[in-house]
Amino acid sequence: MKIALLALLGLVLGALGGAALGVGAGLAWVEIFKTSNFEGYSGMLVFFTFMPLGAMIGGLGGALMFGVIAIRDNEIAVSREPIGRSDR
Repeated sequence: MKIALLALLGLVLGALGGAALGVGAGLAWVEIFKTSNFEGYSGMLVFFTFMPLGAMIGGLGGALMFGVIAIRDNEIAVSREPIGRSDR
């Protein structure tokens, strides 16, 4: 259950971050390639192309990354058990 919840959390956080990066990449594309702004074409390009692509890629990447971290959690020692004295 923990793996599924962490993967879902990764999906949501990755989608948000990917959408933000997609908007940034879209704005950079519009400025670099001097995309026409006739009737809001550049805005539609950014928000209907780059933002959804960034959200999909970020969501899949985040879910995959959080899922792998959750699966490998048993292999990673988060805290160590106190060493008891065996002489007493």
